[in-house]
Amino acid sequence: MGEGPRFLPVGVFCFFRQHRIIQQERKEIVTMKLEGQVRIPSGCAIAAVISKEGTRMTGEKIIESMKPMHDRSNGLGGGFAAYGIYPEYKEQYALHLFYDDHTCRAECERFLKDSFEIVRAENIPTRKIPAITDEPLIWRYFVSPLSSVLASMQLDEKEYVVRIVTRINTEMKGCYVFSCGKNMGAFKAVGFPEDVGEFYRLEEYEAYCWTAHGRYPTNTPGWWGGAHPFTLLDYSIVHNGEISSYDANRRFIEMFGYKCTLQTDTEVITYIADYLLRRQKLTLEETAAVIAAPFWSTIERKSEAEKQKLTYLRTVFSSLLVTGPFSIVLGFEGGLMALNDRLKLRSMVVGEKDDKVLIASEEAAIRTMEPDAENIYAPAGGEPVIVKVKEGQF
Repeated sequence: MGEGPRFLPVGVFCFFRQHRIIQQERKEIVTMKLEGQVRIPSGCAIAAVISKEGTRMTGEKIIESMKPMHDRSNGLGGGFAAYGIYPEYKEQYALHLFYDDHTCRAECERFLKDSFEIVRAENIPTRKIPAITDEPLIWRYFVSPLSSVLASMQLDEKEYVVRIVTRINTEMKGCYVFSCGKNMGAFKAVGFPEDVGEFYRLEEYEAYCWTAHGRYPTNTPGWWGGAHPFTLLDYSIVHNGEISSYDANRRFIEMFGYKCTLQTDTEVITYIADYLLRRQKLTLEETAAVIAAPFWSTIERKSEAEKQKLTYLRTVFSSLLVTGPFSIVLGFEGGLMALNDRLKLRSMVVGEKDDKVLIASEEAAIRTMEPDAENIYAPAGGEPVIVKVKEGQF
């Protein structure tokens, strides 16, 4: 008979196993690319441009600005928000919707007809390109709330629109409203942002303010609804970073009727902005002091009046403090606000050219839009950059 199976003593077996692992690790280290040979981006890409004179610009430059930041995205989401693009329908709410199929569209349209006067309904124009695939049905509606319904529900029209949008997004399977403001619109998809811009033919639109985002999701899925910007009414958010306070923020904001259903932490910032600005009537500066609240040690060094105000905001809205690394651009009717986390753990650069203010994750993106941009600087952590269009020009 031949020899039976031979067994090594445990210590010897572990030595040989560990030796093979070390050899394998050494082999992997040798083949690993060195720093400088590979780019490791710090999250997503954001960009924005606004004309303080209200001059309308096509989408070409904001699309171009995303190209040097291509490696900050991974093709799982890109999008844009544009303000001033629907002047002929500026009194109506522009609803942009994704539908899974025509059955979903028919069901949603019946609901919209019961809720609004629909002034116009149409497909959002797109062009077929190889980089964007599996697109849903993409429609837009210009609508006005029915005055009789507003009177019976005793709501102002903005709150009414928010409730209708929330109901569609939470109760109607296969239907998703991804933009619902006046004279503005969001355009987003699964893909790189420069491809998304081409897909939506954004060179054919003119806006006084553009924001853009290239997505690099780390712990949430890439899907059409999860791409940035996230919008509610005329507020839109593009965000680079990761929110460690998401659960606390979500629990607080959902007590006031908001529903976080889109599988991404950025969504909650949009609702925080709406809650603080529209419902609590805070100023932009106060909103920034809630989202990126100063440290208590910083508050102690402020003047007495400022100390009281900042202490009040941190105490009353403590659950809306956004922690973790982030840089965001909040778009709204007539302006925008850019904001970093308190420690400035994500890059954000600001520049100017003539009446335009340009914001991006990298200076290269600003130089792509305006090669001769001036006054380039990086705002401090927690320091809001607020730009408004001249009154009457939007």
